[in-house]
Amino acid sequence: MWGEIMTLVNLPSHSSFALSRAKPLKQSALLASVVALGAFTLPAAQAADWSVTEMHFQYGELDTPTFVNNASVSSDTRVITLQNASGWKYGDTFFFVDYLDDDNGDSFNNGDFYGEIYLNFSMSKIFDRKFRKGGLSDIGFLLGVNAAADAKVLKYLPGVRLSWDVPGFAFLNTDFTAYIDDSDGVTFSGAPTEDDSYMLDINWMYPFEIGNQQFNIQGHIEFIGARTNEFGEPVKNWVLAQPQIRWDMGNAMFNQKNQLFVGIEYQYWNNKLGDANTDESAVQLLVVWQF
Repeated sequence: MWGEIMTLVNLPSHSSFALSRAKPLKQSALLASVVALGAFTLPAAQAADWSVTEMHFQYGELDTPTFVNNASVSSDTRVITLQNASGWKYGDTFFFVDYLDDDNGDSFNNGDFYGEIYLNFSMSKIFDRKFRKGGLSDIGFLLGVNAAADAKVLKYLPGVRLSWDVPGFAFLNTDFTAYIDDSDGVTFSGAPTEDDSYMLDINWMYPFEIGNQQFNIQGHIEFIGARTNEFGEPVKNWVLAQPQIRWDMGNAMFNQKNQLFVGIEYQYWNNKLGDANTDESAVQLLVVWQF
């Protein structure tokens, strides 16, 4: 789920790479770097206050942008995601890795890997002081990395998170970051490099009950500003929305709360991956195992 900052159940208010070697070698290790950062960064040195890990399976018909085949094509697509969020002494960490595979034999979503990691340094934790003004519950400083293996894309996202205390929400955040490109480009058989831009992301989780059944609505909406690629061609700004509706099936059927969820994810992507000719609207089956 490109550009995705997926949010997890029960979250509290949710570097640089060595460039001394050849570009292709750097890109071949992108996703390994994302996972390693998630596993061995500061939170690993501190005792975690909490940690949530999930495996996702999603199935739906997703679009291929027109710049791949000179035409927009929809294909049955499977996405398997491993993601983790954890809290530590001075903030929290979130990372995920997607494996995407579709039924269309082109170069897009054919056994592709994509990953993101975000470190959030919480001012309320660092200074041991609560924010209670105008609904604002915390201010954080974000450091993010996005990496796509086949496309050889690498982005850095430093920025600020505002966390809000809104009745009924488990969490509600607004993130403002830069969107800094350090990709390989077409010289190294990757996607074209791009000018730097910015991102605005709103992410949330809202739990609710119907009778004795447990549900939640969670997800995010992001806006990434327009930029130009290395050929001088415009890359359109995009809006990506990925809300999920989850039913706690494990609680209903096995009396095991917050373990097995089923539901749907609706994906709306205006100008998918900056392509002005591709607007995606897709409903995907969602199964989540949380541990």
